[in-house]
Amino acid sequence: QVQVVESGGGLVQAGGSLRLSCTVSGLRFDGYAAGWFRLAPGKEREGVSCINWSGSSTYYADSVKGRFTISRDNAKNTLYLQINSLKPEDTAMYYCATGTPRCGVGWEEYKYRGQGTQVTVSS
Repeated sequence: QVQVVESGGGLVQAGGSLRLSCTVSGLRFDGYAAGWFRLAPGKEREGVSCINWSGSSTYYADSVKGRFTISRDNAKNTLYLQINSLKPEDTAMYYCATGTPRCGVGWEEYKYRGQGTQVTVSS
């Protein structure tokens, strides 16, 4: 059974940083691309970043470019999202997803998804 578990969210002041982690078990993690999505109240789910299986190729949404950094450690079956210069508009539930052959921003492209970790940014 595949499990995708996010951690690292929390309450932080604007300008602060967080590092989200996502641990995947039950599948060969290095065989798939992985991504981070976020969902804020009243907004559509947004694909904020994705990374190919080796980590050699990444994508960032314009809204997070220059502030977010995605990375992965295949030996630890773990995906990361370093979030810097947090803004109140970054407040959302952040989801990790994997199980797709290539990097993409469509939620439906990913076969395995976590339950999310909440990030709240105070002004």
